[in-house]
Amino acid sequence: MMRRKRMIGAALSLAVSAMSLCGCADKTIVNEQQKQTTISFSWWGNEERNEYTMEAIDAFERLHPEIKVDYYFTEWSGYQTRNDIKMASNTESDVMQINYAWITQYSPTGEGYYDIGELAEYIDLSNFTEKEINYGMQKGHLNALPIALNTETFYFNETLFEEYQLSFPKTWDDLFAIASKIPEDKFVLGMPQKSVWMLCAAYAEQKNGKQFISADGELKFNAKDIEDMLDFYCRAVDARVMPGMDYYEKSNIGKGIYLGYLAWISDAGSYSADAVKNGYTIVATDYLTVDGGALTGWYAKPATMYAIGKNTEHPKEAAMLLDFLLNSEEMAKCQGLEKGIPLSTSALTVLSEEGMLEGIQYEAYEKMMEYDQEIAIMSPYHETQSLIDAFSDACNAVYYDVKTLEEAAKELETEFTKILRETRGE
Repeated sequence: MMRRKRMIGAALSLAVSAMSLCGCADKTIVNEQQKQTTISFSWWGNEERNEYTMEAIDAFERLHPEIKVDYYFTEWSGYQTRNDIKMASNTESDVMQINYAWITQYSPTGEGYYDIGELAEYIDLSNFTEKEINYGMQKGHLNALPIALNTETFYFNETLFEEYQLSFPKTWDDLFAIASKIPEDKFVLGMPQKSVWMLCAAYAEQKNGKQFISADGELKFNAKDIEDMLDFYCRAVDARVMPGMDYYEKSNIGKGIYLGYLAWISDAGSYSADAVKNGYTIVATDYLTVDGGALTGWYAKPATMYAIGKNTEHPKEAAMLLDFLLNSEEMAKCQGLEKGIPLSTSALTVLSEEGMLEGIQYEAYEKMMEYDQEIAIMSPYHETQSLIDAFSDACNAVYYDVKTLEEAAKELETEFTKILRETRGE
């Protein structure tokens, strides 16, 4: 966690020196300082993201000396906890990075964030298509703008696949076949809780030919469909397709203990970094289907988004910063592909001209675009954390024989329905 510190003493010393050197010019300096507007900005991320974002903010302040940006950042879990408090107390930042699911969580009526559409004078919305802008629309209000598009993508260790004379999986059954051919201390996939959730939902959607959660937050699965999600998880853990959610360790990707992983495009680089350092080659591969059937169950969503706080006292300045973060040459060069391939055509042009459109993230992006017509838009309700936590608890209950598959699935159907109703504000 970090908060920007103001060098008040140093500023006063500089002001006094300026007055002693410049006679009547001192009044101009003081007046200019008094006109400066301070806005706040918050984000989450790793050390790399923090460093380049601070560098970009410095560039913004040089371009706009009349605006000072106070900022706060931390890692994901701490940011989410703090955000809950800030949103509840109406003390949110003027500009903030938000998760796609937060639009429905914090703004069920569309009034939880400032309507960016009212600030179009200061934000170049022409850099985004109507479809991309619609990701941030809620009840007729433009709550946020997407930074990049994201989808869960499979990445596999090509070096180990060649060593074990294996082919990359294309169907769900292939995962189990691969697991039977690798050493007992290895797993086919390793992934955190949310990716396990997406994996099991995709499998069940394909198996049953129906959508899990609709765009407007209605549960479309019944208890039998949910049974398939739970059953797939338990079978996959038993077969060493993946470790249990509580035993996943990201470092095992770099060690070669996991032959692959499922992750959002924006996370591909950080997940593969240690493996590449250790001499492994990581590649993005196809999405899985049931026996070569329809490519359903896989979804695209904004990687992350920027929003403006509904309580901001400086909407113009906040909009100027938001435009800079999304569309400027300076931010594009600083950020590169760390948040995914940018949607802004201005930012994308900069990266193309700089020769920066390459690497595992761009490879995954190209894979997503290859199947663009088949990958659906994800409902923001799909990432509601309480749904994921309930599913995780049920997986453990079934796997460790605390509940039967039927009992856990029936209870989840009731719980999912309740959570979605609450999230919709009903």
